[in-house]
Amino acid sequence: MSESAFRPCAIIPVYNHQQRIGAVVARLLEHQLDCVLVDDGSEPGCAAVLADIAQQHAGVTLLRLPVNSGKGAAVCFGLRHAYEAGYTHALQVDADGQHDLNDVPLFLTGGREHPTAVISGWRSYDQMPPARRRGRKLTDFWVCVNSLSRQLKDSMCGYRLYPLAATMQLLLKHRIGARMDFDTDILVRLYWQGVPVKNIPTHIVYQDDIASHFDILRDNLRIAWMHTRLFLGMLRRFPRLVMRNPHE
Repeated sequence: MSESAFRPCAIIPVYNHQQRIGAVVARLLEHQLDCVLVDDGSEPGCAAVLADIAQQHAGVTLLRLPVNSGKGAAVCFGLRHAYEAGYTHALQVDADGQHDLNDVPLFLTGGREHPTAVISGWRSYDQMPPARRRGRKLTDFWVCVNSLSRQLKDSMCGYRLYPLAATMQLLLKHRIGARMDFDTDILVRLYWQGVPVKNIPTHIVYQDDIASHFDILRDNLRIAWMHTRLFLGMLRRFPRLVMRNPHE
């Protein structure tokens, strides 16, 4: 894709991440990326920080959801806005500073070279805390089953670049998981749709002082139900998926 036709932005869902969001936005702006902040019903202190950031930087757009609707809902809201604003690709970035923003050029280069593909971050198992490693291995197994492929290396990593035209086609047809089930759900469904997935090794910084919004009971139930839905969807698509991956 030519440089003039490639117009990416960053989408950052924010829920009470006021401590690090300023630094995250500053780094993304250094990479010449416009930023779409989606305030997912944050408390007033965080909302004020986001308003200040948007006021200080011309390349920052602030969107707000009136109540906390979940990471997936916030990202989808941002994706729709980015598409309507004329962007061709959107880099999903966490607001808590865990994503290594030194890798941004790798994602952008991947998007230029493979404009129809999802450029998906791929974390090493070695750098993950044991509890997260176990959860990821279980999800990796079910993603292989539900896609009939080993191409989706790390569906739980939210650091990825979406081709917006194909992504909007999906969002118009299907309801995607709105919370912690989002990252895996949308990646598998994009793959089902025929969107290529290119994996880029990336580093994640796990910081002890970052509060997790993961609800152990509710989010695990959501993820289990997501895998069930995807499994049933895979059965309906089985012949086509097998023909797509005859050697896997």
